[in-house]
This record gives sequence, structure tokens and C-alpha cells, in this order.
Amino acid sequence: MGEKKWELRFYTVPEWQKEEEYLRQRHREGWRFLRLRGLGLYEFEACPPEDVVYRLDYNAAGGTGDYLRLFRDCGWEYLQDYLGYSYFRKPAGEAGDEDIFCDDQSRLDMMVRVFKGRLVPLLAVFLSCLVPNLLRLLLFPEPGGLAAFLVALLSLVSLLYLYCFIRFGALLWRYWRSVRR
Repeated sequence: MGEKKWELRFYTVPEWQKEEEYLRQRHREGWRFLRLRGLGLYEFEACPPEDVVYRLDYNAAGGTGDYLRLFRDCGWEYLQDYLGYSYFRKPAGEAGDEDIFCDDQSRLDMMVRVFKGRLVPLLAVFLSCLVPNLLRLLLFPEPGGLAAFLVALLSLVSLLYLYCFIRFGALLWRYWRSVRR
């Protein structure tokens, strides 16, 4: 069994392409991705450096027989499902195209699945929990350091949520416009 290592990395919902490139770069450096454990803990195994393409597809149902067979028939090795994303890889240049999406409409469909499966629930949490509590603390401040800490914490989390919504919304809008032309 080869040497293993773990790296802690975080990617927001719209950053799946950055995650794919990160995994590809690690493989070029001689570290094959094995699995994602916990929130952001990537497990790697030492391997000969090679150019391997990694792709993620959002499939909330997970890897089922027909779904996985389709990817396997196109030369993709299935790695795992994690939080709705299915992870695949194959050597660069093998079997032609290095993308799992055959056209812009397919990618747009995946982005809509991500929006419905990941961002709509986040939006519900944001609007039902974070915003009301932040407004309550701002409009009816309580004395003491804990209230100030909670305002700062909720503000920071709210900004992170807004960043994800705006970033993914802009990406989705750009793809939607390119497909509709």
C-alpha cells in the first residue's frame, strides 16, 4: 500500500471547477485522489505523476447502475459520491473529449440540479434562520460582549452565504444566456 496524505480544502458550491483542477494538479504532482472524508478533508495516495482529468457531476440520487454505466462506457472511473456530487477521473486525452458534458445545455442542466439541490436549501436556512436572528440582534441589541460576538459571527456567515448565492447566480446566468443564444 502506498504512502497516503490528507489535505484540508474548502470549496463553495460554485467552485466545482476549481476543485476539479486542484485534484488534477495533485495527480500531476504524484498524488492520486482517493476520497473526500468529512467536510473538506481530501485523502491522497502516492502514485507516479501523470495528467489525469477529474470531473464532478451533481446527482443527488447518487451513483446508480445506469448512471455509472454511462460514465464507465465513456471511459470515466467512478470514485465516490459526496454531498450530491459524483467524482470521476480518467487519463487526459483518453477517448477524446475530457468533459463529461457534451454541450452547454448539459452543463446548464447540471447547474440547475445544483441550484435546486444545494442552493435552495441554503437559501431557506439563510432566510429563515440567519437573517431574522441577525436583524433581531441589530434592531434589539442586548448589552454585553456575547451579543456583539453573535452579530459579528452572523454577519460573517451571512456574507459567506451572499457570496455563494451571487457567485453561483452569476455563473448560472452566464451559462443560461450562452445556451439561449
